[in-house]
Formats: sequence, structure tokens, C-alpha cells
Amino acid sequence: MYTLLSGLYKYMFRRDEYCILILGLDNAGKTTFLEQTKTRFNRNYKGMSLSKITTTVGLNIGTIDVGKARLMFWDLGGQEELQSLWDKYYAESHGVIYVIDSTDEERLSETKRAFEKMITSEVLEGVPILVLANKQDVETCLSIPDIKTAFSDCINKIGKRDCLTQACSALTGKGVNEGIEWMVKCVVRNIHRPPRQKDIT
Repeated sequence: MYTLLSGLYKYMFRRDEYCILILGLDNAGKTTFLEQTKTRFNRNYKGMSLSKITTTVGLNIGTIDVGKARLMFWDLGGQEELQSLWDKYYAESHGVIYVIDSTDEERLSETKRAFEKMITSEVLEGVPILVLANKQDVETCLSIPDIKTAFSDCINKIGKRDCLTQACSALTGKGVNEGIEWMVKCVVRNIHRPPRQKDIT
């Protein structure tokens, strides 16, 4: 009887799982965003101090529950030598969060190149993308219109997918909840898309 009730409970309260990649150049604030997200969506979570987060070498993993959805985040290192590993994770992903450092105008063309390479991958076709203009709490940061202008020639390459550019401060939490809620809506709606080419070969 216990096994039956236990199985019924798990069935009633099970969550659909979605893998979300967090990409962007090193020092864009990806890990800070992940820690802020886990703090906001996981009750009683006590993470690392945001001021002590260092550059990711490899991979950080985190999980949150939003309604009946469970998001599993893979925060990948953004150094140039690690960007070549990003595509190894594409086939498993249901969504991408691309983080841009709005205070680093010198590297804007570099982050645009990485973004462009990512969105032109056939494996990610149709996968929703949330572009976070991070560090908007800094007065000298680039505005959303500035970033959209810089990335304007990427628009046609985004294709038929959900894509949102949003202001964010991973440090203060501004824009975090809204971004996650948008992503949840997109991946839930998108889960029944046809198999990607890589899945059927």
C-alpha cells in the first residue's frame, strides 16, 4: 500500500525537466546570475557570497522548480578556449540564457561573435534564447537600445524562435525573476517541437 501511495504522490507532484544553458563571455556574470536565481527560487538555499564568485573553469550546475517545471542550469565557462565546448551541450538543451556584460564595450564585438556562432548552430534551431544585458546597476553601462543596435545584424539569423533581450543586474536581482518566468513559458510551449536533425540521424 505504501508503494502505491508513494508512486501516486510522485506522479501527482512530478515536474517536467528542462535543461537550460547559461552562456556568454567570461566575467559577464553568468555564475552570479545562477546563484541569484537559486537564491530566489529555492527556499532556504544558502549559496556562496555573490562578491566572492570567481571565473568559471568548466561547468556550474543548478536546479530550480517553477510551478510544475524543473529547470536544470548548465553554466559553462566563457573563456575563448572553453567556448569550443559549448556545442557539446546543445543537443540536450531546451533553452539558452546568453549573458552580456553591459559595462564592457571593448568586448562587445567579441561577445557578438560568440553569440552569432551559437545561434547559427543547427542543433539549437527553434530553441528559445533569453539575452540578458547584465550589470545594468552600473551607471556607465550600455543601454538595451545600444546592445540591440550592436547585435542588429544577428536578427535574421535568430530564425523562428522565441528571443527576448532584457535588462538585468545579477548582483541586485533586477530582471532575474522576469527572465526565468519568460523562459519557463517558452520551454513549456516549445517542448513538443519536432525532433532536431541531430536527434534523428
